[in-house]
Amino acid sequence: MKRRDQFMTVARSGGTERHPSERVGDFKEYKTALTEAEASQQASRCMDCGTPFCHVGEVFDQVKIGCPVYNLIPEWNLLVEEGRFQEALDRLLETNNFPEFTGRVCPAPCEGSCTLSIHEPAVAIKDIERAIIDIGFEKGWVVPRIPAIRSTRSIAIVGSGPAGLAAADQLNQAGHQVTVYEREDRIGGLLTYGIPAMKLDKEVVQRRVDLLEAEGIHFRTNVTIGADITLETLEAEYDAVILCVGATEPRKLTDAPTRGVGYAMDYLTGVTR
Repeated sequence: MKRRDQFMTVARSGGTERHPSERVGDFKEYKTALTEAEASQQASRCMDCGTPFCHVGEVFDQVKIGCPVYNLIPEWNLLVEEGRFQEALDRLLETNNFPEFTGRVCPAPCEGSCTLSIHEPAVAIKDIERAIIDIGFEKGWVVPRIPAIRSTRSIAIVGSGPAGLAAADQLNQAGHQVTVYEREDRIGGLLTYGIPAMKLDKEVVQRRVDLLEAEGIHFRTNVTIGADITLETLEAEYDAVILCVGATEPRKLTDAPTRGVGYAMDYLTGVTR
């Protein structure tokens, strides 16, 4: 019978943070991914709960618990523990369009809902997730999925952030013709210009964009809907229009002095450029 007491004998580890003296020399990610051996060891800490709360994705009394995209966490933890990384990748991609993003920048409510976290550090779910997808790319398991059948339906998506890209991925895989419009000069929205490169390397974002493009999605940058193209024009040209716009308009400070205050998205966009 398989042992299930590793949560008592294996300490939590979430990868290695680069030394500050090295980090100041570039804009690369500050944290390295788990190796296959490390990921397997960390996955062994999963308690194989009878009722796992990590993946339920529900809200109780305005508090969100578990994974919002319902990742099958206990299932791919077991596969990783057994070294079956390609099967773990298949299981992960059943629920998550872009695990290389969530595995880096998600706030990980799954870990806050981990049963083990009641009395010990939670299972390193987020880092295991990142390891699965990074190993998948490294080994060439992540390849373009070209829809076998195309419909005659065309869809315009306004905004290329996480919501826009996820919508584009789902609809493209369903066989529809998808075009994504982005007002900035690069695809990715918040992923590109809102999250610092030290948390999410822009090569990771571009790698996914290139994959989506290879799968048949069309991207148009430097296009502002309402200025360069009207919404009415989009509605006339496409069968459906999906608005996945971001939140770059800041909440104004009305009860505090605003002299010298800079807004986050203005700052982050400039720094990233």
